[in-house]
Amino acid sequence: QVQLVESGGGLVQAGGSLRLSCAASGSIFRLSAMGWYRQAPGKQREFVASITSYGSTNYADSVKGRFTISRDNAKNTLYLQMNSLKPDDTAVYYCNIINSRFWGQGTQVTVSS
Repeated sequence: QVQLVESGGGLVQAGGSLRLSCAASGSIFRLSAMGWYRQAPGKQREFVASITSYGSTNYADSVKGRFTISRDNAKNTLYLQMNSLKPDDTAVYYCNIINSRFWGQGTQVTVSS
């Protein structure tokens, strides 16, 4: 059974930075494209960023130039470096194995103005 566990969320002021981590169990991680999504209160879950098994990345327009997705296959861990945070980035952030039913439990990110 695959498990994804996010960490690293918290409260930060606008303009600040946070680094999210997603620890994955199982050998499927290094073979899988991975993604970060977020869901703000009252809104649908939305795509943030993704990375293929060989490191090709893709970003939502709203985070381009501010967020960086990366992965460490040796540690089975996915990362999201978030810089220049804005109040609009406030949401629960989830990691996901792309095109699978496997999601983490989420980590809360709150950006104060």
